[in-house]
Amino acid sequence: MCRVVDLRQAVLAKNDVAAQVLRTELTARGTTVVNLLSSPGSGKTALLERELLLARERGVAVAALTADLATENDAVRLARSGVPVKQVLTDGLCHLEAAMLGRHLDGWLPEDTRLLFVENVGNLVCPAGYDLGESLRVVLASVTEGEDKPLKYPTAFGLAQLVVVTKTDIARAVEFDEAAFRANVEQVNPGVEVVLTSARAGEGLGVLLDRALAAGAGTGTHTPVMARQQHAHGAGHDHDHDHDHDHDHERDHDHDHDEDHERGHGHDHEHPHVHTAAQTR
Repeated sequence: MCRVVDLRQAVLAKNDVAAQVLRTELTARGTTVVNLLSSPGSGKTALLERELLLARERGVAVAALTADLATENDAVRLARSGVPVKQVLTDGLCHLEAAMLGRHLDGWLPEDTRLLFVENVGNLVCPAGYDLGESLRVVLASVTEGEDKPLKYPTAFGLAQLVVVTKTDIARAVEFDEAAFRANVEQVNPGVEVVLTSARAGEGLGVLLDRALAAGAGTGTHTPVMARQQHAHGAGHDHDHDHDHDHDHERDHDHDHDEDHERGHGHDHEHPHVHTAAQTR
């Protein structure tokens, strides 16, 4: 158990350093990174496509990088917006890491890019612990996923600087309880903004873009209580959790914690450690 904890601390500490370097480099060139996290099927690709189109219409230099375990389907969809898009295949890794992101940006990201949207692997568990050098961390959830989603994934929602609800055009059909969802978000992340959107109906379109631009300007970014607490405890705080880790994972950060349990794991692991942009400013 101690060896697993120590390995994870070392991996996260190394990622924190890489994330800060990447953030500094991108900020110096005027690029703001937006990290999008959600479960598979949340509708974040559909919403992102609309936001990219809007950014292009407004004359905002924007690009998108999307990560998946397999297929280039999301990149093909996003490329329809006409902006630079790159697909990253993680070969089974359930999240992006800062060094990995930096390698894929090198030589590809246009110099004049003002906003870079990173569509993380569809997963609300392991991506939550990895800072990508972002200035804005957004967690998305569709109305079909249940109002208790924030309570089931407190680290992902607790570290979000913006929460986006998608597919609101079918909210009534699935009996989505907006008040209950907002109350659950508030419980894990007091004060964070919750935005209602529908890529199909156009509700809330442009809000994500506006918040990303505001983050790039250094204004309007929420600082989660969880992030402040972690920052106060320091980077070396204790990760000793009560749940069990499989000890045959030689690279414990590589195993897939996808809520769909693609590898058959019947348990969720919450690892509440991350240094978000809010902590570094």
